[in-house]
Amino acid sequence: MDVVTDLGAMPPPRAGSTVTIGSYDGVHLGHRAVLGELRRLADATGTAATVVTFDRHPATVVRPEAAPKMLTGLDQRLELLEATGSVDLVVVIRFDWERSQEEPEDFVEEILVDGLHARTVIVGEDFRFGRQRRGDVGLLRAAGARRGFEVVGLGLVDGPGGAGPVSSTAIRRLLAAGDVEGAGALLGRPHEVRGPVAGGDHRGADLGFPTANVEVPPDVLLPGPGIYAGWFVREDDTRWASAISLGVRPTFHPAGSPLVLEAYLLDFTGDLYGEKGRVRFFRRLRDEVRFDSADALVAQITADVAATREALAVDR
Repeated sequence: MDVVTDLGAMPPPRAGSTVTIGSYDGVHLGHRAVLGELRRLADATGTAATVVTFDRHPATVVRPEAAPKMLTGLDQRLELLEATGSVDLVVVIRFDWERSQEEPEDFVEEILVDGLHARTVIVGEDFRFGRQRRGDVGLLRAAGARRGFEVVGLGLVDGPGGAGPVSSTAIRRLLAAGDVEGAGALLGRPHEVRGPVAGGDHRGADLGFPTANVEVPPDVLLPGPGIYAGWFVREDDTRWASAISLGVRPTFHPAGSPLVLEAYLLDFTGDLYGEKGRVRFFRRLRDEVRFDSADALVAQITADVAATREALAVDR
């Protein structure tokens, strides 16, 4: 899969493109259904299966006060797109104020016609783009009739087990409630966050449970506070079952303290400082609560570790 950030520096695909456009945040089951159709149509027409996406969520520019946190950073989004095996080319467009003021007709000409020689464009039926979100499927179809490309509008995909339509918004809602299993069902994988392992106050080590404190970028969505079972994936791709704490650590810190993400790697010894770790949330175990003593907290952590082993089917 090729990734392009400057479309003007690349000649258009010789045989043209089958294109889909969107944020593709999370690359969830709904996105994968679109990408499967992208691959099918690209193969049928001998064109390049192309994703046009943005370096940030457009809302961070046009309405930053209401912009959602992202399910995936750009690097992870690109990895997930490549892992589908459906994409030949990703065009990452810088979304800034100037881009937000672009008329939809100009976007069509610059990106789809001149840049990619689009033959087919696949988007959701509710897709909107361009200045004041004036562009929609109808505008695309009218442009396609003039400029020689077909437009396919797709509806939302239903999640497994009657979970309802799959969307990034629905997944964010589940994560905010701490329902990482429900979110994982719509993502088709556990929700994952990434960041460097930073030095902490070493209180976990003092209690007998040393943790990796992972600093997640502020624009990436964390689940609701609580204790979780999941995995910590190291830079060498080794995966460690982990009891994960996400909260303010109320036994030792006052209310209103910053959220801290800590992972206790079961059966691990070693130094993780400075590594970029990946934390995958599998199941919520309990709420975060304040304990009256360190001994009471240690007893609960011991129970959390046992519950993590059971949830992840990890032997001692």
